[in-house]
Amino acid sequence: MQLHSPSPFILFKNLRLHRQLLWQMTKREVVGRYRGSMLGLFWSFFNPVFMLMIYTFVFSVVFQAKWGESDSGSKVEFAVILFAGLIVFNLFSEVINRSPGLILSHVNYVKKVVFPLEILPVVVLGSALFHALVSLLVLLLFNVLVNQSFAWTIFLLPIVVFPLLVFILGCSWFLASVGVFLRDVSQTITILTTALLFLSPIFFPLSALPESFRPYLFLNPLALIIEQARGVLLWGHLPHWSALLVYLAFSTGVFCLGLLWFQKTRKGFADVL
Repeated sequence: MQLHSPSPFILFKNLRLHRQLLWQMTKREVVGRYRGSMLGLFWSFFNPVFMLMIYTFVFSVVFQAKWGESDSGSKVEFAVILFAGLIVFNLFSEVINRSPGLILSHVNYVKKVVFPLEILPVVVLGSALFHALVSLLVLLLFNVLVNQSFAWTIFLLPIVVFPLLVFILGCSWFLASVGVFLRDVSQTITILTTALLFLSPIFFPLSALPESFRPYLFLNPLALIIEQARGVLLWGHLPHWSALLVYLAFSTGVFCLGLLWFQKTRKGFADVL
């Protein structure tokens, strides 16, 4: 087996071979964030609850915001819709923002020939998925308590989010590699993800944009997934299957290119570090 092969098939074999290591590192990543605190893992549940309460107060009481032009829905509808979009964005931004410094923060692993460096982005993605699932649980509980509604289409959410996960991994491998050679990448990515926060349909519906601008919004890699995730979570809409297939094809290309770049450039990590 080629340890540093750019082949996705070899990657999957390596992930299966190192599944115990992957599990232990992901667990350590999650627990390590709260190590030393009195509440420990409870913070992973408390943080989204607190933020959802803040969003509810600000947008339903202070701004009295409505989603789109409709006056229907409860006073907290905007906060719920906003929070659903932020779950997707936070999943993306947590991994992407950390990727440029990923190898730099694990220098001791670089010179270990047998250590599979390519699993580091997978570990960070696993940690981000854990926090996204906790936030999702908070959202669903809140939505049931407030709106007494539960869309069966939430079970389609993994299908909707899967193409995004593929895209995130490809980007993460590329950024983790480039971050070793160009230290300014980390600051640049932080600026770009902040821009994506306001250019994604999180604080506004797609219908709020002039029709001439709507097609350009979907050049944003988060726009489609946010719209589709919100639809299956809150409104019982079925996914737009053809759009998701196109997105998956694009994400698979990014995945393969990111892995290829990472495996081809990893030989130079030790020289730089």
